[in-house]
Amino acid sequence: MNENVEMNLMEYEEQLDKCFNHLIDEYMLIRVGRANPKVIENVMVDYYGTKTPLKQTCNITVQDARMIVVSPWDVSTLRNLRAGLEAANTGLSISDDGKIIRVGFPMLTEERRREFSKDARKLLEECKIAMRNARRDVLEEFKTMKKNAEISEDEYNSLEKDVQKSIDNYSSRADNACEKKIAEIMEV
Repeated sequence: MNENVEMNLMEYEEQLDKCFNHLIDEYMLIRVGRANPKVIENVMVDYYGTKTPLKQTCNITVQDARMIVVSPWDVSTLRNLRAGLEAANTGLSISDDGKIIRVGFPMLTEERRREFSKDARKLLEECKIAMRNARRDVLEEFKTMKKNAEISEDEYNSLEKDVQKSIDNYSSRADNACEKKIAEIMEV
């Protein structure tokens, strides 16, 4: 197989993998009514005058199913950390006792669950669009190679089938991840 073909196929697989992993990362940020540190760990807070992700300023632990405890490494930064969490507008209840911050996850209403489910489907569609764009780009490369007689018509047809098989596989995995996330969101 042509070296350029192999490079293009590897890049295509990497792009599909990035799209899928991005979808999974985004799903981790969708609240489902249970305490999930991923929802707040990347909130930017003022830490000694610098905007810093929360996870780099404290320990974040799950206390129980609906409560996260944020323990700052330096108690003097507690106010700034709390202000950053409140500014993030995550819809979570935030309180502190002067030493730690408690972040409560309220029960989701039926309406909120439906909104989050729509968000999950929207993220799935964005992922699939990115995957289709990657497929289009790699097929354009192969068409150009065929036009320049670098690959034959049969090789092109075989590559087209391989490309489609890869996108079908990733698309199926993305669909399964979406259905799983929606089931998790709708669970009471």
